[in-house]
Amino acid sequence: MNTNKLTAYVGTYTNGESKGIYRFTMDASSGKIEDVSLAGEMENPTYLAIDKNNKLLYSVAKVGDGGGVAAFKIKNSGDLELINYQVSQGKPPCYVGLNSKNEYVFSANYHRATIEVFPVREDGGIDIPSSVITHEGSGPNKERQEKAHAHYAALTPDEKYLCAVDLGIDKLAVYSLNRGSLSEANGLSLSLRPGCGPRHLAFHPNGKFAYIITELSSEIVALEYSPSDGFKEIQYISALPEGFNGENLGSAIYVSPDGRYLYASNRGHNSIAIFRIDITSGRLEVVGHESTGGEHPRDFAIDPTGKFLIAANQDTNNIVPFSIDNSTGKLTRIGDSISIPNPVCIKFINI
Repeated sequence: MNTNKLTAYVGTYTNGESKGIYRFTMDASSGKIEDVSLAGEMENPTYLAIDKNNKLLYSVAKVGDGGGVAAFKIKNSGDLELINYQVSQGKPPCYVGLNSKNEYVFSANYHRATIEVFPVREDGGIDIPSSVITHEGSGPNKERQEKAHAHYAALTPDEKYLCAVDLGIDKLAVYSLNRGSLSEANGLSLSLRPGCGPRHLAFHPNGKFAYIITELSSEIVALEYSPSDGFKEIQYISALPEGFNGENLGSAIYVSPDGRYLYASNRGHNSIAIFRIDITSGRLEVVGHESTGGEHPRDFAIDPTGKFLIAANQDTNNIVPFSIDNSTGKLTRIGDSISIPNPVCIKFINI
């Protein structure tokens, strides 16, 4: 593999000009993006996950009136070859993840309020779900929290538990995974501030801290994590600059590979919020905000080297590259805006 050229895949909504999953290469030295092309066709492959060996890619899938997850083989050319999909009646999920041994794919479904586990076959394809958990309840926001809305499902770094973030019931639900079956991990789930609308979670590389971005209150929730005691709140801090009173929805959140900085995207303010992490306490300090160069940045990605950040602006059909200042965490826009229709999710291959 040419380590100076990194490949990334982009999940999209296909209600516009998009035909599915796109890919691009990025120069690992300069951050220049090139070779944008359609990698594989699928309806609404909004979120993606790549196995650690870069052989397989899993995506959200919509097929007819059904929704679920699709499995693709990553070919030597970088194109995607569909292996199979598993869908059931109803709207598709909004998140997919997988375990390190590539035994299970996990999905979170906002509309159905479900967390599902799909066993992975030897050929990389997926079987019907081995476990389905349905969340119940509601929150104080009558428009967005009229019922449960599962938005994220991924394992803790030690892979002891599956974390499920639910926007509708302001909860981080924690489950044990045993041979593909989920069961509630007693005493480890955490209720968050009513009405905050938690959306996504990111763990610190040290495995001791985790951070949740809230969609409705545009905050970051800093948490301590231990396998024995679960999660404990450390801090709530706004992802918006002081004085901003416009409408905003918090969206994506990632920690830099070196564990020193946290980044979060704002849809409305159309920015990346930058925080410095105190690696002793896990608390956050605001560094600043950087415009994403487009509208509605639903997601972004930090490349595996930790030198670049790529923002995906869904409503302006573009992705925009930034360099990361390792000494301050600040972002500087580099190069041109790149056209990709309705980008939602960016995932780099592993190095």
